[in-house]
Amino acid sequence: MARIAGVDLPRDKRIEYGLTYIYGIGLHTSREILAKAGVDPDIRVRDLTEEDAGKIRRVIDADY
Repeated sequence: MARIAGVDLPRDKRIEYGLTYIYGIGLHTSREILAKAGVDPDIRVRDLTEEDAGKIRRVIDADY
């Protein structure tokens, strides 16, 4: 299970929907974050690499 911004994301959801479990991030914002991080929104949370998770964390920390 990926942990981003202090929230455990559900493993079986696509990452674009998983990010919406973080307070203040909706689907539109989730898609913006993934575009800035260069991560495919269709990846399942369980298939997310540590590198991709790090990119997402950096974008969230810097911009949101």
